[in-house]
Amino acid sequence: MSAETWAQVGLTGAAAIASAFAGRAARRSKRQENRDDFTAVSQQQAAVVEQQGRAIERLERRVEQGETKAAAQQERLAENDEAIAWALVRIRDLVAYIRKSGGEPPASRPMSARAARVLERSDV
Repeated sequence: MSAETWAQVGLTGAAAIASAFAGRAARRSKRQENRDDFTAVSQQQAAVVEQQGRAIERLERRVEQGETKAAAQQERLAENDEAIAWALVRIRDLVAYIRKSGGEPPASRPMSARAARVLERSDV
């Protein structure tokens, strides 16, 4: 083999090695190789999931508090309805007693529309 052949083989080998290094350098930088993208993304996703979990827990507590308040209000409404019904029955009994005794009960006073709606809903 001649010197020219050896020179071509050497240049071809050097070009192949240079191409491999250039291709690798163009594909990823040293900084990119050092960074672990999967871990970074996984940590971000874990943080987001944790925030969502805390938000869901807060919402669940608020819903439970709302349900507790609603149950207490429902109980108070039932008690108020019972008190109104008792008062209506008692007033009717007193008016009947006054009339039976020969007296005349006091004249009724005007009632607000709001109070009239409450009495209409009363089951007494």
